[in-house]
Amino acid sequence: MGSMPYTISSFIWKRQENICSRGKGIETLTALSMVVEVGDFRRFMKAEEFMAFLGLVPSENSSGDKRRQGGITKAGNSHLRRLLVEASWHYRFDRGASKRLMARRKGQPVCVVSYANKAGKRLSRKFNRLIFRNKKSQVAVTAVARELAGFVWGLMVDQTA
Repeated sequence: MGSMPYTISSFIWKRQENICSRGKGIETLTALSMVVEVGDFRRFMKAEEFMAFLGLVPSENSSGDKRRQGGITKAGNSHLRRLLVEASWHYRFDRGASKRLMARRKGQPVCVVSYANKAGKRLSRKFNRLIFRNKKSQVAVTAVARELAGFVWGLMVDQTA
């Protein structure tokens, strides 16, 4: 009887980890870390709130009509931020889904897989567009990590439209 809550919570975490790991660069360890450290993704009303939780939003120093944005705030969960930045390196090239990724996606709802494909194409385009504008690759991959956080939030709260 004492192991019942553990079994239920393990089932819930496994379901969330399965959904979360459908994108490029996010496998079991990264997905499970996100699920465990965030807990309930629904506590964030918008994707921007989740991005701020990770510290992936730009800092701002504004006064009057002047608006200056700086680097990311880094205020938030540094472990998850680092995991997402590392996962974002996989979006440098738009090569589609690998065999391993196709195997992980097997049996998933069509809407989840199409959302992950849409995210992959958009994130690859964003990385290449920023590189073409002579941004450093580290800056570009951080921007991709911010958008990847938004896509992950969308997957976890069933806003995949």
